Amino acid sequence: MINKVVIFGATGMTGLCALSAAVEKGLQVTAFVRDEAKVPLDIKEKVNVVVGDVTNQEQVSNAVSGQEGVVVVLGTRNELAPTTVLSDGMKNIVDAMKKHNVEVVSVCLSAFLFYPPEKVPAIFKALNADHERQFEITKMSGLKWIAVLPPHIADAPSTKYVIKYDESSGRAISKYDLGAFLIESLNQPEHYHKVCGIANV
Repeated sequence: MINKVVIFGATGMTGLCALSAAVEKGLQVTAFVRDEAKVPLDIKEKVNVVVGDVTNQEQVSNAVSGQEGVVVVLGTRNELAPTTVLSDGMKNIVDAMKKHNVEVVSVCLSAFLFYPPEKVPAIFKALNADHERQFEITKMSGLKWIAVLPPHIADAPSTKYVIKYDESSGRAISKYDLGAFLIESLNQPEHYHKVCGIANV
């Protein structure tokens, strides 16, 4: 049973939901964040907050040390310009997990990875390219990975959702359900080494 987790990207829209879900489950949680002020006060006292940059190998390694599972919810907020932050960060996380013998990681990516490249909307192509690099690093890691590819992430209440492997399962997912699945899947071996489409019913 995985009880000690570190969440990278813990203050984004989905990251905060994953953080809340982990706290509600009674897990020992480390939140790796760029800005401590974005951690809600009611959660802050229940988690270990580590301020750092995911592109800093040493900071990532220190955060992964002593953990049992890792959740990766890296994002660029609304920035769609070309970037390597997601893939550079993922490489550091994988390296740190191998160094500290942490085996299980869930990674939030994008349902655009199910699309043929020519069908990805032009505005998202640069960001999707880094998601592709992040996805490859995940799959080649040799770890027990769960790749979660959400469609539109909705600011909507939790409801029933469905998981399908290797295909999109719908048009939208509640941020609460997505965050919860990223936490729950760490302890669900049936999802290891699976590419999970997730969507509300």
